[in-house]
Amino acid sequence: MELVYTGKTKNVYSLENGNYLLKFKDDCTGKDGVFDPGENSVGLTIDGVGDVNLRMSIYFFEKVNNAGIKTHFVNANLDDTTMEVVPGKVFGNGLEVICRHKAVGSFTRRYGEYIAEGSDLPQYVEMTFKNDEKGDPLVTKDALSALGIMTEVQYDEIKVMTQKITKIVADDLADKGLVLYDIKFEFGYDNDGNVMLIDEIASGNMRVYKNGEYVDPMTLSKLFFAAK
Repeated sequence: MELVYTGKTKNVYSLENGNYLLKFKDDCTGKDGVFDPGENSVGLTIDGVGDVNLRMSIYFFEKVNNAGIKTHFVNANLDDTTMEVVPGKVFGNGLEVICRHKAVGSFTRRYGEYIAEGSDLPQYVEMTFKNDEKGDPLVTKDALSALGIMTEVQYDEIKVMTQKITKIVADDLADKGLVLYDIKFEFGYDNDGNVMLIDEIASGNMRVYKNGEYVDPMTLSKLFFAAK
């Protein structure tokens, strides 16, 4: 097993069978010790968050796979907090895809003069480049096509996949009395060029509220699995 990439919340190792192993860490994105899935740097460490992020990822990857949506998930090992995935390539140097049900976080920081905090959004999808120095800049469909990072067809496919996956997550949370405000995904493509969901589907990548109050990642995981 060889370390090939050190990420903010996971390390990536290559396996002899050609797949990769993701090792989940207890680091979370945020700022000044406060969790924020929209931030582009590690802001805090929460004991056990890697374990619960993996548990939630297993749960949702299996649901997404069963819905006929392609992902990189193969299997997972809770004992060492790892997940085996098929190899895939990222678009450009990496993209984040956000689906928003409510106006919050960076959305209202950008557009607050036009929309009130917490206002409904119609499964709004946006993409940002993973670039810490530039603050993860937004990028449009036309720009991605012009830069040769993805085709317009791939963009449309990712948007539809994002909205379908978000609905799976949001409906499951709603059954537990939880409201999804927004969620962050990553997509890539396999050796045959097929688009697939990669990375994770976990509490550290979503904003969730209960009775109008924000639920932090660890509390969310406890509520989520307690209600199952």
